[in-house]
Amino acid sequence: MTNEKVRLSVGAAPAQRAVAAAVGVLFTAVGAVFVLLPVFADRLLARITGTGDPFPSYDDARDLPPGMLPPELGGGSATPPSGLRFVGLCGLPFVLLGLYLLLRVLRTAAWLDGTRASVRGALGTRTVDLATAEVRGGAVAHRVGDDAVVRVPTVVARDRDTGRQVTIPLQGMGLDTLPPYELRALADAITAGRPDHGRDADAHVLAGQLRTMAGNPLGR
Repeated sequence: MTNEKVRLSVGAAPAQRAVAAAVGVLFTAVGAVFVLLPVFADRLLARITGTGDPFPSYDDARDLPPGMLPPELGGGSATPPSGLRFVGLCGLPFVLLGLYLLLRVLRTAAWLDGTRASVRGALGTRTVDLATAEVRGGAVAHRVGDDAVVRVPTVVARDRDTGRQVTIPLQGMGLDTLPPYELRALADAITAGRPDHGRDADAHVLAGQLRTMAGNPLGR
């Protein structure tokens, strides 16, 4: 077991990243248009929809009492119509969703630093020491196309003291599994200094399965 930092090849393939990034940018742009619409276009839309027809100058409103003057002539700040404010609020979910997709595509990563495994998602990073954590095998389902669902095997590690948990997919970017060197590094991190009996016995079994996968990269 070495203290070398190993970056794991997790995440989507480059083509999938490009598509996800494009979708994220599109959602963010569409949402931003709706959010900014009340700021820049409230008066224009009010004229088009007939909800307001402000006076072009004070001369047109000089006979009105001060309390009935339009906001732009009476010194107050104009307030967008309630319908426009609602349109702006509708854009916020699109902005948030687009930003989340972008962050998830650009930030998702996982690496080993000695026995410590770190998984970075869209909003944060979690780190668990594989040598002392409870580890088990798992699987996550990914939808491929319209109907097909692919189950990707994972290693799930939970810190016994804090309950912090990380999930490491065993599928590489555009690959069926992680490269053999990375699988062996995971196996070595799991078994480093860990007894091979009692509640830790299953961890050694899991590490053995990882080494078997590394020794058979073609899956035959």
